[in-house]
Amino acid sequence: QVQVVETGGGLVQAGGSLRLSCATSGSIFRINAMGWYRQARQGPGQQRELVAQITSGGSTNYADSVKGRFTISRDNAKNTQYLQMNSLKPEDTAVYYCAADLWRSGNGQALQRYWGQGTQVTVSS
Repeated sequence: QVQVVETGGGLVQAGGSLRLSCATSGSIFRINAMGWYRQARQGPGQQRELVAQITSGGSTNYADSVKGRFTISRDNAKNTQYLQMNSLKPEDTAVYYCAADLWRSGNGQALQRYWGQGTQVTVSS
């Protein structure tokens, strides 16, 4: 079993900051890339957009809309990733999901993506 648990969402005024955390635990052999996605509207057909991604080596990739405002990081010893969000805008309002691409312990395991349950971020104007 693998668990992915996010914390840190909430309500903040425009211009404010929030820090999201995502802890991955369970029968893990190794974690590859980790990332944050968001979905502004819920319901069938609504897609999640990539916000930020970080490789096992620490290389990062950001959506153009968050560059210079958001920072992704990870602590490999704790199997945890973070998203520091500064200068938040109302258009950042969404449910934020973390993802971890990992190999589970045991022979013959394939690389799989595991998702967190999502955390609401609301930015008021």
